Amino acid sequence: MLFIAHCTDKPDHLQVRLDARPDHLDFLKNKGDSLKIAGPTMTADGEKPNGSLIIFEDTDLEAAKAWIASDPYAGAGLFESVVVKPWKHAIGGGV
Repeated sequence: MLFIAHCTDKPDHLQVRLDARPDHLDFLKNKGDSLKIAGPTMTADGEKPNGSLIIFEDTDLEAAKAWIASDPYAGAGLFESVVVKPWKHAIGGGV
């Protein structure tokens, strides 16, 4: 089953993001082929990251939430809010 995670960073936490980024990237790579798309959301000017959008496969909603909760960004206290929900690909390039 596919899931989307939309994570919003706490204000003024860019350095937290930068410091945790190498561990975060390793975390994502460890998901293997179950990771479909991942990247930062950006401020309106497109200059600074202010959150994350991740599309991934997992067994169920609880497992998906647990996986996102184990992200090093979450462990570093970067996120102000996290929304994880099932997602269905309907149109556009395949994931």
